[in-house]
Amino acid sequence: MSTDVTAKSPAPAPPGKSGSAADGNLLQLVLAGLRRNMRQYGMLIALGLIVALFAVWTDGDLLLPRNVSNLVLQNSYILILAIGMMMVIIAGHIDLSVGSLTAFVGAFAAVLTVNHGVPWPVALILCLVMGAVAGSMQGFLIAYLGIPSFIVTLAGMLLFRGLTEILLQGQTIGPFPNGLQNLGNGFLPAVGPNTNYHNITLLLGIVLIAAVVWQEFRDRRRQQEFALDVPPTRLFLLKLTALVAAILVMTMLLASYKGAPIILIVLGALVVGYGYVMRNAVFGRHIYAIGGNLPAAKLSGVKDKKVSFYVFLNMGVLAALAGLVVAARLNAASPKAGDGFELEAIASSFIGGASMSGGVGTILGAIIGGLVLGVLNNGMNLLSVGTDWQQVIKGLALLAAVGFDVWNKRKSGS
Repeated sequence: MSTDVTAKSPAPAPPGKSGSAADGNLLQLVLAGLRRNMRQYGMLIALGLIVALFAVWTDGDLLLPRNVSNLVLQNSYILILAIGMMMVIIAGHIDLSVGSLTAFVGAFAAVLTVNHGVPWPVALILCLVMGAVAGSMQGFLIAYLGIPSFIVTLAGMLLFRGLTEILLQGQTIGPFPNGLQNLGNGFLPAVGPNTNYHNITLLLGIVLIAAVVWQEFRDRRRQQEFALDVPPTRLFLLKLTALVAAILVMTMLLASYKGAPIILIVLGALVVGYGYVMRNAVFGRHIYAIGGNLPAAKLSGVKDKKVSFYVFLNMGVLAALAGLVVAARLNAASPKAGDGFELEAIASSFIGGASMSGGVGTILGAIIGGLVLGVLNNGMNLLSVGTDWQQVIKGLALLAAVGFDVWNKRKSGS
């Protein structure tokens, strides 16, 4: 007695089980996430591509530990200005005076420390107070007298540049005390056993990685608790892996040279502090509100004049800090210091995702925009590109960023 056996074709594999299908699904998730968060991730991807291209074109010189350290030191004051400028633009204003105010505060610090022998910690505090006074004066004219910020800060640009010339009498004054020099050129001290790496920098990198991982999981959990949309798990893990890898590479590069610059620690504290204010604090939400829809913000009880006033006061303090950093970096105060810094800060903000109409932008975006310009400058210098073509390329980068913002808005609206 024979038994017929019918051959059956194998059942199709469930979706997502095969290697190629899983890779395709992951790619689809990544592309979908990028489409939904194009404003947030677009310039971050652009920064990665720019770094990769210049690393190839310079035969790896861009990513040498010494060059990475110099990249941080050379662009620290622009990044500080970009943080404040991003807040100003989000609020629907503009500040053209920050470059001149930076030069004025540097000159003020030189007169105090070099000419009059004031201890540098006292001079530092007085310079920050001077920046707050300058920012509050402009903020009062803009917020309470209703003069457009473009006009007020344009006048401030001329005023502070003239005061710089008066203070310095057309001369360069220096050098600064060693303590103040360390703000622009110093590194964290080396401690612990000899590991061929800077131990404190390694420790800070590990702490930063742990903090980023904790913060990302915490934010995701809070979004889920409030029934908000969250990225798929695989896309979230891919983003987290990229963040950790970037921090790890940066840590190892800095630790293999002289360690983390002191100004990088200051800059990191500013990014964390201002990032928290803009994300979680009432003041930060009010800045977004008056920049996004001023009439609605007023009807909601937002004190728009007070918010605008403090935004410009804060910009003055950050401009003063940037002035101290650039003066310490150059170890002298010059009448031409800060020339064009306001344009670099504005460009960094727009490249980092700020909107011309206000109400849009992040502190991290300002840092990314500043790094894009910084890498462009550094990479073109390594390739011996002339300053004329550097200006052309940076102008095209700014135009492309603003054009991308306009295109993204139109696409979202349609």
